Amino acid sequence: MGKKIFDFPINSMVSLEPLLDFWEKNLVPECHHMAHMFNEIKQKISENPELQGSIKDVSVLNEYYDVLTPLMSAVFPPASYSTEIAGALTPCSFEPFFATPQFQKLFIDEDRFLKGSFSQEIESARDGKLLRIYLLILDRIYNINVEGLNNSTTRIVPDEKTGLDRYFRIVPDFQFVDVKALLNPKDLSDEDRSAIEEDITDIHVLQKYIDLDQFEFTGFTVVRAMDVTESEIVSILEKDLIDQQSIFSCDGIKLLESRLQVLFKRPDLAVGIGALQGDQVMIIKNDCNSNINCLFSNSHHINLDEVQGSVWMNAIEQEKTLRIADLREKPDPVPAEQQAVSAGIRSMLLSPLSYQGKIIGLLEVLICKPNDFGPIEAMLLEQIAPIFSVALKRGIDELGKAVQSIIKEKCTAVHPSVEWRFEKAAMSHMERTREGATSEIEPIIFKNVVPFYGQSDIRGSSFERNKGIQKDLTRQLTLAFDVMTAASTERPWPLLKEYKFRLGTKIEDISNGVNSGDENAVFSFLNNEVTPTFDDLMGLSPEIAKSIENYNMALDPVAGMIYDKRKEYEQSVSRLNKTLSAYLGKEDSQIQENFPHYFEKRQTDGVDYMMYIGASMMENQRLASFHIKNMTLWQLMISCGLAWHTDNIKPELKVPLDTCHLILVNHTPLSIRFRFDEKRFDVDGAYDVRHEIIKSRLDKAMIKGKNERLTQPNRIAVVYSDPSEGREIRQHIAFLMSKGKLHDDMESLDLDDMPEVRGLKALRVGVNLESKAVGNIIEMKAG
Repeated sequence: MGKKIFDFPINSMVSLEPLLDFWEKNLVPECHHMAHMFNEIKQKISENPELQGSIKDVSVLNEYYDVLTPLMSAVFPPASYSTEIAGALTPCSFEPFFATPQFQKLFIDEDRFLKGSFSQEIESARDGKLLRIYLLILDRIYNINVEGLNNSTTRIVPDEKTGLDRYFRIVPDFQFVDVKALLNPKDLSDEDRSAIEEDITDIHVLQKYIDLDQFEFTGFTVVRAMDVTESEIVSILEKDLIDQQSIFSCDGIKLLESRLQVLFKRPDLAVGIGALQGDQVMIIKNDCNSNINCLFSNSHHINLDEVQGSVWMNAIEQEKTLRIADLREKPDPVPAEQQAVSAGIRSMLLSPLSYQGKIIGLLEVLICKPNDFGPIEAMLLEQIAPIFSVALKRGIDELGKAVQSIIKEKCTAVHPSVEWRFEKAAMSHMERTREGATSEIEPIIFKNVVPFYGQSDIRGSSFERNKGIQKDLTRQLTLAFDVMTAASTERPWPLLKEYKFRLGTKIEDISNGVNSGDENAVFSFLNNEVTPTFDDLMGLSPEIAKSIENYNMALDPVAGMIYDKRKEYEQSVSRLNKTLSAYLGKEDSQIQENFPHYFEKRQTDGVDYMMYIGASMMENQRLASFHIKNMTLWQLMISCGLAWHTDNIKPELKVPLDTCHLILVNHTPLSIRFRFDEKRFDVDGAYDVRHEIIKSRLDKAMIKGKNERLTQPNRIAVVYSDPSEGREIRQHIAFLMSKGKLHDDMESLDLDDMPEVRGLKALRVGVNLESKAVGNIIEMKAG
């Protein structure tokens, strides 16, 4: 009887002949009891023509179960008949006509049709069936090897008790299907076979070579099913969680909850995800009403303090999955646990979510029945927790980007030591915005912090810069003077003599020193008056042309003027600055690991740095007081290192440079505020401004009673005002002297009063440049 499957004509009929042949060839010769049974079966079939040959009406088989049952025992063994999920179906249309009790219960409806649906789209399911038919023809008719191709499909059926989906892998067995060519099958050339084997899973290719109308299928298909709900749901969860929407949107969390209900076989199961963010936990549950796809927007925010001592924190602290048999029975519940019990929650599974060894959140499954979860469910939750961890990490990263976006907009770059405070402020700003309030980021103020200031200034930088300008201007004027001398000799024109006179006068003036306007005046005179004559003078004589060529060759192509000595100076300053700055940055990064602090540095003619340290700048709000002394000693050690690096690189500089080193000690705590308009920290309060005033005056400080600058090359000057600070500095200097890092030549000095700054004192000591190896700093730390 011709049948159709998904609009494709298939000549397909049920027949018991292939199974009878199997009995006769494989079972009867091996066992006389089976032979006796086979003879009885064959006798009954001979008495019922409806069971012979091709059976046109499959429904007739329902009347002969007394024949089919023993006959099918070769396919469905009695030992597993009651537990195995298997059935016999029509060859190509896959209609069931014999099944085990479990297959009957799960897959066959009242009208004897297959229940459930394919996990694939209908088009894909249809193509899968057709492909199996084509492959059967290739195997049986053309001897083309099709082994290794996956013939299984996945079918979804609802569970009778829970109504939840169950997934079954269906594996077909075609050994009892005979394939017959109705006409002579089409011959396939070697090229045809190669083309088929190249695209053996492409139905459109196979249709070109095989006409299904030319073949007949008789017998029956055996299918066996296996429950793969767990592995399928885990696989689906992995795919779901690739999409960020699946965890941070309302529809997404609802879908995930339905997946876990199937996995745990509990239709009333609820799911929650907690994300740890600073001192807050963001809880995602199936109760949001927003379409925004964001961890922050679709979560409830509570402080970690509110869940301290709870089952949730126990799971995080123990870093393992916890099984709570009955939350109502927990002694001394915290308010959050009381609220959960009031909401009906009894049994819980809690699994920490970690990423690269760090706990980032918690996955919870909840149910209203006590003692409802066992070890199997706990193990199942542990199995899926890693994929939730990856998805949650992605959401936390996205939130981090949003926070950083606010910080960059309001504050530009923020030092890592205080980034936590800016992140907290940005989160609060986002919270207020989410609630519909007009919001600006809150003030960032750190109170009771101790300032540390130091600098390594290039001594005589202005003098060296002016000396370079003087040499360059003198050379350029001299070359122009040579041109005018040659030209006035060749042509005694009055203007040439005047230019020669003016050039000589400027050379003489500059030899006595360079004033602030000299550079521009010379440049204007040469470019606007002297050099415009060169084109006309060039052809007067070879001597003049040579002089003009010498002038032009000496000019810097970018600056348009002679820039040799200034360039040497600038390159020397730049290289020294980079060396000192790199060293300072490296040393600070090392000490940050032990004493986190705010640090910023600048490069001018040398380097200077500003540090703040205090409990308010620490995320845990704790700082041992001895760290203040530690940082002061560190400053002295760093100044030694800066002096050593200057001395080390000095021979490589085209312009030898020296550095003077200054430290300001002021252990009086102050407050600093971030200035959003200027995007930097500044002292907060009128009294605290005094520190900034002192800092700005120190580079010009003079020793009282002497015409001598406080800062001197290769020496460290430490400025203070409080006697206790002086005693502490003396102790540190004595220690470094004992290590051979400082000379035993310490001076105690009073400083001249400066505008708004009075009563400052200083200690000044020489650096021992003989012990200038970089490793010495490390040795000091180790010692």
